[in-house]
Amino acid sequence: MTEGKIRVGIGGWTFEAWRETFYPKGLPHARELAHASRHVTAIEVNGTFYRTQKPETFAVWHDEVPDDFVFALKAPRYATNRRVLAEAGESVARFIDSGIDRLNTKLGPINWQMAATKAFQPEDFAAFLSLLPRTAHGLTLRHVVEVRHASFMVPEFIALLRDHGVAAVFADDPDYPFFFDPTADFVYLRLQCAREEEPRGYADADIDTWAARATSWAAGRHPAGLPLVAPKAPAQKVKRDVFIFFINGFKPKAPLAAMRLIGRLGA
Repeated sequence: MTEGKIRVGIGGWTFEAWRETFYPKGLPHARELAHASRHVTAIEVNGTFYRTQKPETFAVWHDEVPDDFVFALKAPRYATNRRVLAEAGESVARFIDSGIDRLNTKLGPINWQMAATKAFQPEDFAAFLSLLPRTAHGLTLRHVVEVRHASFMVPEFIALLRDHGVAAVFADDPDYPFFFDPTADFVYLRLQCAREEEPRGYADADIDTWAARATSWAAGRHPAGLPLVAPKAPAQKVKRDVFIFFINGFKPKAPLAAMRLIGRLGA
């Protein structure tokens, strides 16, 4: 069985502190995406959460990065920050039709991030998942939901995700629920505990642990020692692509952590 692809990246590419820690001195701001995309293998775009981008913008991003690079996109808050998720159809469709297909094969998963106060309502959440198209504009779409309320840590939620082929974000922030259950053909992690006192944000031992876990997921195994919300998970061995983003914590060191993990995976 061919293993899944492991991609490691950062959140966005415009960050003032990175002009001291990541980008070469004097690099024009217009060249930051080109530089970043040659040192990490994926970027999660946060700007799409706050405002609609033009199709031409997605086309420019596509052309500035290497052929094997991938953009994960944060879906717009207008679709997820609402009392009734089942009523998000218009917002979902507007985003899907906003030009994201201009990324073509460089379009990665779409992250539908919920408010931390959003609790699990099974019927409403099932209706929302039904709004997420599996294909659009000739592309296969991958969806991941980022839920941050403890009420989601129930087998019913995991079953819904499996039914729809949607993944759940794992965030290593202790304030958020942990989801290690495989529910799609990919795994999506947002690591948010980088520390200023660590040279690369994360200790080398932690980086090695994530490298081992990513390798296990990609090979169709479940990493040892990780708890499951629904322990009776399907036993079949399924290769999975893995997306790991270093997002918050001490953000100035996020690129250093990502590059270190890429190096460990390539060792």
